[in-house]
Amino acid sequence: MKDKLNIIKIGGNVIDAPKALDRFLSDFAALKGKKILVHGGGKIATEIGKKLGIETKMVEGRRITDAETIDLVTMIYAGLINKKIVAALQSKNCNAIGFSGADGNLIKATKRPVKEIDYGFVGDIEDGSVNTSLISSLLDQDVMPVVCPITHDGNGNILNTNADTIAATLAIAMSKKYETNLFYCFEKNGVLRDVNDDSSFIRELKRETYEDMKGRKQIFEGMIPKLDNSFQTVDKGVHSVYICNAFHLSSLVNNTNPIGTRIS
Repeated sequence: MKDKLNIIKIGGNVIDAPKALDRFLSDFAALKGKKILVHGGGKIATEIGKKLGIETKMVEGRRITDAETIDLVTMIYAGLINKKIVAALQSKNCNAIGFSGADGNLIKATKRPVKEIDYGFVGDIEDGSVNTSLISSLLDQDVMPVVCPITHDGNGNILNTNADTIAATLAIAMSKKYETNLFYCFEKNGVLRDVNDDSSFIRELKRETYEDMKGRKQIFEGMIPKLDNSFQTVDKGVHSVYICNAFHLSSLVNNTNPIGTRIS
């Protein structure tokens, strides 16, 4: 029987609000068993970029990572945000260690090829690119990896990779050894039937229901990449995927009055 592993991705407005983030990290630290935290970058890179005179360039909601921007996001994601989270977890008696994809050769990626759009230093991850033995050895020592959305290509180049993708890739890779559950945490209660009504969350979302809702344009556009990713993750052997409010994480993990959307 496989050990259980919970992989939690935190993003959205929670990353940007110090009190909310601290509350979430207290809940994360209190979770029993093996766990990994993956974090996004929030709006901090954009705000600091403005102060440094680095313009944020977006196409279809995706950041263009030019030479200036890769330096910026490496400093913010792998430095400022990652180390603040690790330090906060240490204060909560959770022994954490911060990682970018380059550290310990954790996650290798390939620079996205230029097609209609040149995304710059953006990395796409292929199967077999995760150093699972390193992660397993840390988990066996009760050390919790905290992974930022920065990868490397093996040739000395740093790449920016979507945090949702990193969480999904880790979950798929680790599911070969563990019964892996993936939680996408942000400020909403899950997948909502009405984006303005937090109580309208769907408890369980099956693929056929999702495709029907997507066809009827009943799914908020920003949720579509996350949901497409979630269904692919389940297809590749991950035990379960949840989309939930960051402050309902423990109730979902412990199955006590769970609030959130289970992808099945």
